[in-house]
Amino acid sequence: MAHLIRHKLTNKLTNAAHTVSNKSQAKVSGVFARLGFQAATGEEGAGFAECDDLDYDYRQGMQMDVLQGEEEGGHVEGAGELDGDSHYQRDGTVRRPSSLKTGGSLDEDKPQITTWEAGWNVTNAIQGMFVLGLPYAILHGGYLGLFLIIFAAVVCCYTGKTLIACLYEENEDGVKVRVRDSYVDIANACCAPRFPTLGGHIVNVAQIIELVMTCILYVVVSGNLMVNSFPGFPVSQKAWSVVATVALLPCAFLKNLKAVSKFSLLCTLAHFVINVLVIAYCLSRARDWAWDKVKFYIDVKKFPISIGIIVFSYTSQIFLPSLEGNMQKPSEFHCMMEWTHISACVLKGLFALVAYLTWADATKEVITDNLPSTIRAVVNIFLVSKALLSYPLPFFAAVEVLEKSYFQDGGRTIFPDCYGPTGQLKSWGLGLRIGLVVFTLLMAVFVPHFALLMGLTGSLTGAGLCFLLPSLFHLKLQWRNLLWHHVFFDVAIFVIGGICAVSGFIHSIEGLIEAYKYNLHD
Repeated sequence: MAHLIRHKLTNKLTNAAHTVSNKSQAKVSGVFARLGFQAATGEEGAGFAECDDLDYDYRQGMQMDVLQGEEEGGHVEGAGELDGDSHYQRDGTVRRPSSLKTGGSLDEDKPQITTWEAGWNVTNAIQGMFVLGLPYAILHGGYLGLFLIIFAAVVCCYTGKTLIACLYEENEDGVKVRVRDSYVDIANACCAPRFPTLGGHIVNVAQIIELVMTCILYVVVSGNLMVNSFPGFPVSQKAWSVVATVALLPCAFLKNLKAVSKFSLLCTLAHFVINVLVIAYCLSRARDWAWDKVKFYIDVKKFPISIGIIVFSYTSQIFLPSLEGNMQKPSEFHCMMEWTHISACVLKGLFALVAYLTWADATKEVITDNLPSTIRAVVNIFLVSKALLSYPLPFFAAVEVLEKSYFQDGGRTIFPDCYGPTGQLKSWGLGLRIGLVVFTLLMAVFVPHFALLMGLTGSLTGAGLCFLLPSLFHLKLQWRNLLWHHVFFDVAIFVIGGICAVSGFIHSIEGLIEAYKYNLHD
């Protein structure tokens, strides 16, 4: 009898160890996606949306283990310590609680990243491919556009810190402990107890919109770059967008990002080289720079769109909770945010200014279209390759959020599961993915305007996720611990962000309507 009991306990511990190991492997894949393919798409930090889902699955799995152990009348090691992630210490010196069944440390199960690696991810998120639209923002804003690049960096750095502060609460000893894991957790905490899931749904919808719009922008920019690279070809921008989408259809069959993450570092390096080439060409024409064209006036009708473009280029708040939770030293998060945003501000400002000084009023929506035809085709082909290889990550993250929010979660979602009992993707689930790819094509075909779409996305979801919600959540969750100047900053950012979001959204919609009418007239 004793041997039988010992045998059963051994089997349970072995199964639990395999479960935790599988979770660990999933998280390692997530980190590779962040450290690898995240560098390719960078702009939205979309890879961390998947990490949030993995964290959610992990916590739910651990809670189910505890419940099962209690029902069986057994004692589960470490069950008394289960309380969200309340043992994530702010100073990064206290180790996290032991794994519930293996007795090991969660530090062994959860991959950790250094401060430099975290900074690399944030840098890629806010200095990605979409900085190519910043000179166009200077065209309509002049020196005020440069000021806005600095202002947006300061505000996004501040709201990133306040968002992380919302993950923590003080215990009875006055020590800050981590009690939340993601942007969704923060939103749900703010809406509790009346609407405990409303905030999470709002954030999920905003994430989906931003991720899908990012996919659309990749298709738009691919068509734009190709038609300007080969103007002699009898192929329109819409036709090039269709060709790009055909190449992207295999994304619907992706089960993970291992197949595409290998190219991420090469894409990032290629993009860095392209930026250097553009700046070098601009510097070679420094004698012809049009300083008199940079003024303090603004185009009242188009400058709000520029605000959305600039804000969109700084969006990284979606993945910051997962990033900070995976850092070896969370206490260095604030310092990391500061130097990454300072460097981004300097590089973006210089890039936008020298590019605008070079081409002045002839500055186009995508600055590489201004390059001489001799090098434009080569540079644009590299950028198209980067865009196509960057597309799978926001697409995959959007699919994951959709499936987790509306098609999975143990039967508690609106629609049935996309996967069969063996984990095989159902035919209608595959159809959903193909439909999403086709939807990005239709949007790119009917609204082929890079700057307007970028401004619309920045005004709608960028301002909301980076300005409005972090300020509101900080005031709601940390009210008792805030100093007067923090309250002033949060209120000011909320008001300014609201004004920018509304004005940018309205002017972007008006611009899209005018562009659509113009296309019909043609």
